[in-house]
Amino acid sequence: MTMRHETDSADSRRIGWALALTVGYFFAEVIGGLLTNSLALLSDAGHMFSDIAALGLTLCAFQIARRPATSKRTYGYQRMEILAALINGLILWLVVGIIFTEAYRRLMDPPQVQPVGMLIVAAGGLAVNIVSGRILYACDHGSLNIRAALLHVLGDALGSIGAILAAVIMLWTGWYFADPVISVVIALLILYTSWELVRESVDILMQSVPRGIDAEEVQRAMEQVTGVIKVHDLHVWSVTSGVFTLTAHAVVCPDDSAQAILDEIEAELKSRFDIEHTTIQLETESREEKEFRNF
Repeated sequence: MTMRHETDSADSRRIGWALALTVGYFFAEVIGGLLTNSLALLSDAGHMFSDIAALGLTLCAFQIARRPATSKRTYGYQRMEILAALINGLILWLVVGIIFTEAYRRLMDPPQVQPVGMLIVAAGGLAVNIVSGRILYACDHGSLNIRAALLHVLGDALGSIGAILAAVIMLWTGWYFADPVISVVIALLILYTSWELVRESVDILMQSVPRGIDAEEVQRAMEQVTGVIKVHDLHVWSVTSGVFTLTAHAVVCPDDSAQAILDEIEAELKSRFDIEHTTIQLETESREEKEFRNF
């Protein structure tokens, strides 16, 4: 647990640096978008604002998740990271909706845009996104919360690339439709990349079987342990990113050592499926069940 707290502290510092960079450039992009009348820049600034909210939420979630468990919250506050990841994903969807709305209005009546200023501001935004992305990439990739923050920065980088591309097209061709069209394409990419984040967050909150774990395979592995006859009422879920929990009933032979069987089951679950938090109820096979099995 100490190692995890040290990792979280290092990740918190990195997120703080990325947040400071993002806040600093957000105001530059808003001013640049207004001066150049560019939707691509303004939508990128809007996404950058969502980055500020996302990184701030991620930072708060890390601090809250480190609080110890209590008699009322026996798992502690670890799921705060998952709630933060879900909220961040939904914020991305909100940004996409705003971009779609404004892009539709501009497609109907495309305003003139100043592509040179737009190009300069977008290039600066991309540089900030690259630096922030490198900072966050050094964090724990197993955390859904970190992945949410990375997705925000990635989406913002795509927005900056889109704004640069739109500015170049308008400089060469004077085709002002490039600004809203490219904004829509970037919004679709953001929607695509955030879908998995939202789905996985909901899966964890619904206590679904974690990705990469097959409940039937887990049951077979437990039943292959010497002394185990069958396993039933098996449940596997995630408390938070990478923290798996299992509960089950295992019917065992009455003549075998219950503690040895339990130790072997737990060792198998840890080595094969990385499941360390287990509650396994051992049940002795009745005479009727034994006679029926041998029949």
